[in-house]
Amino acid sequence: QVQLVESGGGLVQAGESLRLSCAASGSTFSNAIGWYRQAPGKQRELVAAISSGSSTYYAGSVKGRFTISRDNAKNTVYLHIDSLKIEDTGVYTCNAGAYSSGTYYLSRFWGQGTQVTVSS
Repeated sequence: QVQLVESGGGLVQAGESLRLSCAASGSTFSNAIGWYRQAPGKQRELVAAISSGSSTYYAGSVKGRFTISRDNAKNTVYLHIDSLKIEDTGVYTCNAGAYSSGTYYLSRFWGQGTQVTVSS
C-alpha cells in the first residue's frame, strides 16, 4: 500500500515557475510515479512520469517546460514547471504505478491532488 501526498500548488502568474512535490509513504518507494493534470472541463492527462531508475516521460505539450525528478532518500518526486501558461491551470495529481519502454501504467494509488491556477 502506498500513500501519496501532493503539495506546492497555488495561484501564480503566467511566466513564473512552480515546483510540485509528491511525497510517498507506506511502502518501499520503488514505484514509478506519474503526474496527471486535469484542466477545467477536460479529461485527466498524463503530463510526466519517472521510473524507479529515473527514466522519464513527458507529454508533448509540456516537453521543455516540465521537469520530473525524484529523491529516493526523501521518498519524493518533484515536478518543476517553468514558464507557466494559463493552460497549465488544473489539478495535478500523482499516481504510483509502473513504467516500461516509454509507457506509464497507472495504478489505484492516487494522491488527493494540488490545484495550480495560472493567471495572466
